[in-house]
Amino acid sequence: MAARTKTTKDRPSYRCTECGWQTAKWLGRCSECQAWGTVEEYGAPAVRTTSPGRVTTSAVPIGQVDGRTATARSTGVPELDRVLGGGLVPGAVVLVAGEPGVGKSTLLLDVAAKSASEEHRTLYVTGEESASQVRLRADRIKAIDDNLYLAAETDLATILGHLDAVKPSLLILDSVQTVASPEIDGAPGGMSQVREVAGALIRASKERGMSTLLVGHVTKDGAIAGPRLLEHLVDVVLSFEGDRHARLRLVRGVKNRYGTTDEVGCFELHDEGITGLADPSGLFLTRRAEPVPGTCLTVTLEGRRPLVAEVQALTVDSQIPSPRRTTSGLETSRVSMMLAVLEQRGKISALGKRDIYSATVGGVKLSEPAADLAIALALASAASDTPLPNNLVAIGEVGLAGEVRRVTGVQRRLSEAHRLGFTHALVPSDPGKIPAGMKVIEVADIGDALRVLPRSRKREAPRDAEDRR
Repeated sequence: MAARTKTTKDRPSYRCTECGWQTAKWLGRCSECQAWGTVEEYGAPAVRTTSPGRVTTSAVPIGQVDGRTATARSTGVPELDRVLGGGLVPGAVVLVAGEPGVGKSTLLLDVAAKSASEEHRTLYVTGEESASQVRLRADRIKAIDDNLYLAAETDLATILGHLDAVKPSLLILDSVQTVASPEIDGAPGGMSQVREVAGALIRASKERGMSTLLVGHVTKDGAIAGPRLLEHLVDVVLSFEGDRHARLRLVRGVKNRYGTTDEVGCFELHDEGITGLADPSGLFLTRRAEPVPGTCLTVTLEGRRPLVAEVQALTVDSQIPSPRRTTSGLETSRVSMMLAVLEQRGKISALGKRDIYSATVGGVKLSEPAADLAIALALASAASDTPLPNNLVAIGEVGLAGEVRRVTGVQRRLSEAHRLGFTHALVPSDPGKIPAGMKVIEVADIGDALRVLPRSRKREAPRDAEDRR
C-alpha cells in the first residue's frame, strides 16, 4: 500500500520576511526577531550539494594585501567625515536613514556638489522628486557643479545604465524604497524589491570601486523601514536625527565597518541649507547678564563629543488637583525620579503640589544619567526662587538613595566646560585630573549638592509639625 504522507519536498515551509528565520509551521510572531505578522509560507527548497568551483583569485597572506585601495576620500563636509571615520571608502555602501523633513536630501545634495571634481564624478539619482525640484534646492544651497550629474529614475535597470554612461566615483540614491526592478514581483519598497535593488547596487559599487549613499525611510517608531537584511548588507548605517522645530541636526553612526560608532556629527539647518557645527555648544546655552532661578548647566557626551547644555525648570501653583508634569528634551521618568529624591532626601516639600515644567535649550535631548544632578539643582533652584551662579556646571548621576554617582568622561566634560569659561563645577567624588584654574566641588549625595550653595538657596518651609520642633 502506497504511503499517503507528504514528502519533505511537498511539505510547506514558512519564513520570516524580516530576518529570514524558517519554521515548519505558521506562527503569528517570529521567534527570532519578535516581529508580528511577518511569517509567510514559501516552497521548501530542494536539498542540493555545491561542488567546489574554480578559484579565480588565490588567497594570500593578510600582510600582503594592499590596503591603500581602501583609503577614505573626504566628502567635503568635515562633520560627516568625522562620523564616517575620515570620509568615504571606495566601494563602500552607506545607508542614511531619518524622518521626513529632517534634512537628509539637503545634506546629501551638498555632499554631492562638494565631493564632485574632474577626477571624481558624482551621480545623484532621485526617485521621489523631479529633476527640476532638485535643481531648485541646489540653487538655494549653492550646490551647482559641472561634475555633478542628476537623474530622476525609479527603474533599477535604467540606473545601472546611468552608471555605465557617467562612470561616477560617488552615487547618491534618494531613496532606495522608491526604486524597483521589473524582474522582481512586488511593489517598490517591499522586501523583495528592496533586497534586489540594494544587492544590485552593492555589487556595482564593489565592482567599480564606487562609493554609494542610499537614503532610507524610517517607520513611525523611528526604525529603518524595510527588511532588516538591508542593514546587514551595507557597510555603514547613519541615523539622521533632529526636531523639525529646532535648528540642530545630529548624524550618528549605528554601524561602521571602517571606523567607530561613537562619533556624532552636528549640523545646523537654516534657509540657505545645512552647515556643520564644529562647536555646537552655543546652541544649547542662553546668554544672560544676571542668573535666573531654575536654570542649571551640565556637560553631556554625544558619542565622544562633550556638549554644554542648559536645563531649565519652572514651578507654579497648581490650579487642579493633579499637578502637571511637562518635559521637553528630558525623559519624564528621570525628572519624576529627581522630584521624588528632592522631596524625600533633599527635604523640599514645595514640589509635590505645584505644576512643574522642565526643558532643555536649543532642542538638545538629554537622556544620559550624567544630567541628573543638573536637573535636580534646576528644580531646587526653581522651588526656592533663588538662582545658581552663572559660571557653575553640575555633572553626576543621582540614585534613589540620594547618592551622587560617578559617570564616564568626567575629565573630558570638565575640560569642555573650562574651555567655554566656566570656573566652578559640582562633580561626584574622585573626578580625576582637574583643569588648571577651575574649582571643582566634590559631592557625595544630593544633600551635599544643596548645601554647597547656601547663600543662593532659601530654606523651604518645614514639611510638618515634627520638622518645626
